Amino acid sequence: MALLSSGETEPCPCGSGTALSACCGPYLRGTARAPTAEALMRSRYTAFVLADLDHLFRTWHPRTRPDDLMVDPRIVWTGLEVQAVVDGGPDDESGEVTFLATCETGGRQQQIHERSSFARRGGRWVYLGGEQPET
Repeated sequence: MALLSSGETEPCPCGSGTALSACCGPYLRGTARAPTAEALMRSRYTAFVLADLDHLFRTWHPRTRPDDLMVDPRIVWTGLEVQAVVDGGPDDESGEVTFLATCETGGRQQQIHERSSFARRGGRWVYLGGEQPET
């Protein structure tokens, strides 16, 4: 796992303003379950930042998960902005989170704009897939 104890006191990459240890860290370590679809989406972004393939695998619905998960080491994730949340609360069975993630690769800034779908499976939130939102 890419999560290092020395990084636990650093701000969480998801942009919450909270330390990694009090935000996405427990979800990546598997010691806590994300209570909402948004919390899971933020933890998945953090997993991309930290190249934590185990967390990405565990939180992707097996029906839609690719056979081979890889994180491109040339991508440097630089920010996350949650734009909209529909359902996905502690008592919901499904939810959507629209976000804008920024990154840099090869000296070029890029943005990923996605509306992600989540479902509760076995009491845990899992990522189903994403699509570009209508503008």
